Amino acid sequence: MDASYIFIDHVALFFSTQCSFTLNVSGFPVADMTQVTLPQRRVMLSDLITEEITGCFQQEQIKELKLYKIANELLQTERAYVTRLHLLDQVFCAKLTEEAGKGTFPVEVVKGIFSNVGSIYTFHSQFLLPDLETRMSQWASTPRIGDILAQLAPFLRMYAEYVKNFDSAMDLLKQWTERSVQFNAIIQDIQSQEACGNLTLQHHMLEPVQRVPRYEMLLKDYLKKLPEDDPDCSQAEKSLNIISMAATHSNMAIRKMENLKKLMEIYEMLGGEEDIVNPSNELIKEGQILKLAARNTSSMERYLFLFNNMLLYCVPKFSLVGQRFTVRTRVGVEGMKVLETSNEDYPHTFQVSGKERTLELQASSEQDKEDWIKAFKETIEIFQQKNETFKSASKEVADEVSVKELGKRAPRWIRDNEVTMCMKCKEPFNPLTRRRHHCRACGYVVCYKCSDYKASLRYDGNKLNKVCKDCYFILTGRADAEEPVSGKKRGILEIEAAQVSGNSFLCGFLQYSTDRTKPCQRVWCVIPQHDALVLYLYGAPQDVKAQCTIPLLGYQVEDVQRSVDHPPTSFRLCQSKSVHCFTADTEEVKLRWLKVIRKAVIGEIPECQTPVDDNLANGCHEVGH
Repeated sequence: MDASYIFIDHVALFFSTQCSFTLNVSGFPVADMTQVTLPQRRVMLSDLITEEITGCFQQEQIKELKLYKIANELLQTERAYVTRLHLLDQVFCAKLTEEAGKGTFPVEVVKGIFSNVGSIYTFHSQFLLPDLETRMSQWASTPRIGDILAQLAPFLRMYAEYVKNFDSAMDLLKQWTERSVQFNAIIQDIQSQEACGNLTLQHHMLEPVQRVPRYEMLLKDYLKKLPEDDPDCSQAEKSLNIISMAATHSNMAIRKMENLKKLMEIYEMLGGEEDIVNPSNELIKEGQILKLAARNTSSMERYLFLFNNMLLYCVPKFSLVGQRFTVRTRVGVEGMKVLETSNEDYPHTFQVSGKERTLELQASSEQDKEDWIKAFKETIEIFQQKNETFKSASKEVADEVSVKELGKRAPRWIRDNEVTMCMKCKEPFNPLTRRRHHCRACGYVVCYKCSDYKASLRYDGNKLNKVCKDCYFILTGRADAEEPVSGKKRGILEIEAAQVSGNSFLCGFLQYSTDRTKPCQRVWCVIPQHDALVLYLYGAPQDVKAQCTIPLLGYQVEDVQRSVDHPPTSFRLCQSKSVHCFTADTEEVKLRWLKVIRKAVIGEIPECQTPVDDNLANGCHEVGH
């Protein structure tokens, strides 16, 4: 409050002859101001004005102190942040680039991981931090930071490139840490240094993603403490608008990282289940559930992981560490239905049916049942909406571009956000391994595998353009050896795992490797009845395509004994220089596989094995449960 207003208010009060309230004058109470002499009133007025002005000044000092603290926090955190950027750019990136120059691994890998972190480091170390240092040293005469941020905030847009590349960077880092010994050794060496603070490279790489939201938070706090009529207010608001836009992208990246972290936890709980750690997967709901048996009135404890595209139906392993669940069935959301059921003996039941399996489930309470049904219905609805988008986009292109006009006129390009999967192979897009590309002939949005072709287009002066596979064969007049235009013959690997598992001599999970120095991969193995001399290897029991096949005829079967490198449940298939190493879960499972394989390698038809689980699909003789 202005001191002049205080003075006027108190003068009017103290020199009024109508006042009749109790006041404390020179240490004794007076009931009526008419009893107070003029000199006494002057003393009282002086004391009260001094007290109130002192209070106002103290409030002003407190506000100024709070503003200073916010500005100083910005400076201190900026110093620490520049130190981390130096570690990323001048240590990690520099060391890896130096090693890549020797040909140990591609330089493009290092560039792909660190993106534009060099530009970010230069901006903060040479511009923003020095300006903040100068301003804080002159705070007594220039107590503001809004003008600095308003001037430099537009440069924060460079973070969009870093954030956009973040998922791909994490994937590249994971791949090359596993693939290259030298790459991993450099990272481990730097991480062991004191400057790293016992934190991983991934942790430090997340800091630029988190920094922009931190600016937004500090600036909002600064504006709250800033008087509305302060000249720095407009500059601070201007910078906040720019920073908030950049923070939105960073927050999305943070949410993606949190999702990937959760997926990694699930991956470990499931013992390395394939295709879990994928940015296109989103966990919707998880929890315990009871499964009602179809043949009796018993119920069994199960665990569900509901994702945006599939349901994992799991069996608990009751293990305190490591793998906690075994995936019994994957049910795709496509074609899935959920139905509330009524059971006199078992309350809170509902049914989930899909192409792969129908499950009768019992929730722990009525509320739990409603929550599960709601989660299933919302997931199915969102999935169907995305599918409809894909279908309508495909229909529009089919209507617009005929075979006769293909390449003769420019097509309408389907927008990236109109589809969620490749319009040719229908594989879902994700920012790591399956990005979007446009066919220049038909305008379809396709993945890199389906766009790895070039053909001359008349509308573009017969220049070579990137086109999809189908357009390539139409435009060039060639026949596709793998998938002829007529007949659509499927390759040998394009046989669904569920199809062959349902009619097999033996199927189940095994650990598999072709090199004892490399970690084993958990694969779904099948010896189908229609192809008894071939072993099919799938990533999972519901995969539509095998990873590889092994023609068993002529192989030598070796029962590996207990050793340092191999557990007693291991066996090998050897032929010339080709070696395939397998490990079963138990000795009994290993013996059953050996019994079937030893007949197949000499050209004899194996005998069907007895199913281990009566709940398996007809004809699927599964081991390893």
